[in-house]
Amino acid sequence: MSPIPVKIFKMATKIIGKNMEKSPKGFIPTILLCFFLGGLGVHRFYVGKTGTGILMLLTLGGLGIWSLIDFIMIVCGAFKDGNGLPIKS
Repeated sequence: MSPIPVKIFKMATKIIGKNMEKSPKGFIPTILLCFFLGGLGVHRFYVGKTGTGILMLLTLGGLGIWSLIDFIMIVCGAFKDGNGLPIKS
């Protein structure tokens, strides 16, 4: 086997493996925390986003708008944890 296909295979494996990683934080706890305590930013503390969790706490979830956006992002699978990994079911 020539070295070029091996390199391509290794690159593809890295790309595919990176896209398939997901957060160790649970989908259900995150969505429940956001639904019931989203205005306090508790779901952001749970996933490791402490800085934005404090901002949400101080602004009461951006007067509810920020919490609603986070809830929609969690449901759609677009919400990421503190390490940048998606939180998916």
